[in-house]
Amino acid sequence: MLLNFLKVWNFVTLAGHFAEVKKQAYFRDDRRYGNIASQRRLMRVSMESLKISTAQFEHRSGDKAYNLDIISRMAGEAARDGARAIAFHECSITGYTFARHLSKEQMLDLSESIPDGPSVRRLQEIASQHNIIVLAGLFEKDASDKMYKAYVAVGPQGLIARHRKLHPFINPNLTPGNSYTTFDLEGWKCGILICYDNNVIENVRATVLLGADIIFMPHVTMCTPSTRPGAGFVDPRLWYNRENDPTSLRMEFDGLKGRAWLMKWLPARAYDNAVYVIFSNPIGMDDDQLKNGCSMIIDPFGDIIAECRKLGDDLVTATLFEEKLRQAGGHRYRNARRPDLYGGILSKPHASEQKVVWMKPTE
Repeated sequence: MLLNFLKVWNFVTLAGHFAEVKKQAYFRDDRRYGNIASQRRLMRVSMESLKISTAQFEHRSGDKAYNLDIISRMAGEAARDGARAIAFHECSITGYTFARHLSKEQMLDLSESIPDGPSVRRLQEIASQHNIIVLAGLFEKDASDKMYKAYVAVGPQGLIARHRKLHPFINPNLTPGNSYTTFDLEGWKCGILICYDNNVIENVRATVLLGADIIFMPHVTMCTPSTRPGAGFVDPRLWYNRENDPTSLRMEFDGLKGRAWLMKWLPARAYDNAVYVIFSNPIGMDDDQLKNGCSMIIDPFGDIIAECRKLGDDLVTATLFEEKLRQAGGHRYRNARRPDLYGGILSKPHASEQKVVWMKPTE
């Protein structure tokens, strides 16, 4: 009986070995000869799900070293949570609103070249240390000293993507970007649109039509005056008293000065286009203005699947599922488009006029 058992065991072991060898040879041959069906199967597996984090933190104006240390710490937290990428807000490296006071010379001192500048090199070190892709913002200058509002995706091997804000306004010396940005992230096609870029709905649709499954939307927004009802600054004293009285601050942050306004339009960008939205926004003092954070991830149904709710530095992680991209109504509506009706209308000549209500004429 023992002899028969050993014969059967050896047969099963050898059969398993040859099956594994055959499977490895199958995938090796697929790679060698470009078997399209197999490549599609492998990409489908890689795209089934993806973990992404978005963060909020109180940056320091002009203090790149401090801000990069915060980015490094939070990138490590996201990596331990299983995220493959983490997104930070617009100008999270340099600070933002204080730049409205800077001269051209001061802006040139603050700005850096990409990808050779020290901040992108530091992001590469962070990405390598934590094995995660880091998305963050800064002011950029090129070889001719043209300056841009830039947002970069950086991995362990270096720069993956750079987007130049299409509608900058915080400083008159900034040059608008002139192209859309898409890049690959583990089989998912991603896009980037910075803050005001997302207010122009054509930019979101164009990025999706270029193939984006995910759009990273870094902002510094909310809690500023506007012509809309309920808008305005939030008193900084509420921030400094938040431990004693969190309720008063939360009411301001979540009302029409903040989150309630965001909910009027941000979920619609995701829903209408059947795209994942990764929204990131600072919390705390940004120069002399208070920002309310609420960084969040919205799925193609327009539902918030993760949101930062702390009155302080915070990050959240969500799992993105590829099947939602096809299940969402926006996918069907996108396929039902008839550009023959409105292609000519949308392409009519138009002079861009950008106004920011809270910016004073002298700023």
